[in-house]
Amino acid sequence: MEIVKELPEIFEEFGEQRQKSFLMVKQLKDQGIPVIGAYCTYFPQELAMAMGAATVGLCSTSDETIPEAEKELPKNLCPLIKSSYGFAKTDKCPFFHFSDLVVGESTCDGKKKMYEYMAEFKPVHLMYLPNSQDENALELWKKEVIRFKEALEKHFDVEITEEKIREAIRVKNNERRALRRLYELMRHDPVPMKGGELYKVLYGSTFRFDRQKVADDVNALVDKIEKEYQEGKMEERKPRILVTGCPIGGATEKVIRAIEENGGIVVTYENCGGAKSVDQLVDEDNPDVYEALAKRYLNIGCSVMSPNPNRLELLGRLIDEYQVDGVVEMILQACHTYNVESLGIRRFVNEKKNKPYISVETDYSQADIGQLNTRLAAFIEML
Repeated sequence: MEIVKELPEIFEEFGEQRQKSFLMVKQLKDQGIPVIGAYCTYFPQELAMAMGAATVGLCSTSDETIPEAEKELPKNLCPLIKSSYGFAKTDKCPFFHFSDLVVGESTCDGKKKMYEYMAEFKPVHLMYLPNSQDENALELWKKEVIRFKEALEKHFDVEITEEKIREAIRVKNNERRALRRLYELMRHDPVPMKGGELYKVLYGSTFRFDRQKVADDVNALVDKIEKEYQEGKMEERKPRILVTGCPIGGATEKVIRAIEENGGIVVTYENCGGAKSVDQLVDEDNPDVYEALAKRYLNIGCSVMSPNPNRLELLGRLIDEYQVDGVVEMILQACHTYNVESLGIRRFVNEKKNKPYISVETDYSQADIGQLNTRLAAFIEML
């Protein structure tokens, strides 16, 4: 008889997925399956999937290797960049170790230079991302998508057909739909789970290599949560918080805990890893498959874009749909694009949406947990 797992156990399984995948990535290599590592949401995974490669997000959310990185990089650099480079340089990230190729993107100046140094000891393909989202930018980005496809074919001596790309698009879109179904459960009031539990699934799902199985497992989880919600299992009603800003994960999950341990509940994440990553699908009906991919990825509302209306559009939609009581923006120290754009986000949230807003600047250390608790507790109490 099959043992039906309880939700807490399922959430923990997703939370532990990254560690489990350390062993799985070696098994993939032993089977001769190529592994392609990346750091950013702009990475068009479908092209790697179309050649039968496994894709994985590389280690970049811990302060463990930052001291080693600071021997070569400036101390006042963004912790995400220092962590990424430190794990790569010290070879302490199994995903990086087993990656046949790392795909970088020119989102910010610090990362561009990091990839330059990283290429000295690992094959790196850099995609040159435009800084705007107009028609000229789309044309440039489409060329970059095609150049990336050709680079994969040359590096791995394979042929990537349009048919295979379209199949990868279908699989990846199914995964996005499933993850959207999951976080849309948080529209319920009160919510069916904590924001920390939601994030475990969103983050953990990125470390599963069978993309079709991700969709199946997440859909099954959504059905289970919905069923239990209808039976009366739900969280206590608390102020509903939207989290935006820099990518969250690893050390910066302290922000989620500071919100939820001080009287709030995170109902949605606009960050990479949340809605920003899966909100839009690739147009499966576009006869030009490269344009379809280019449009979908270029439309991501990252702060590196100027102007950046797509971030405001998504942010406003989430505030309305999730009945948000307040917005918390998490900014990593020395992340200049998000730090500068926070003025515009504050104005939009306060003036256009008439909601309270607070920004917290942090890094990957645990030294500011007390300060985070104090500031976020006061913010939530005000709500």
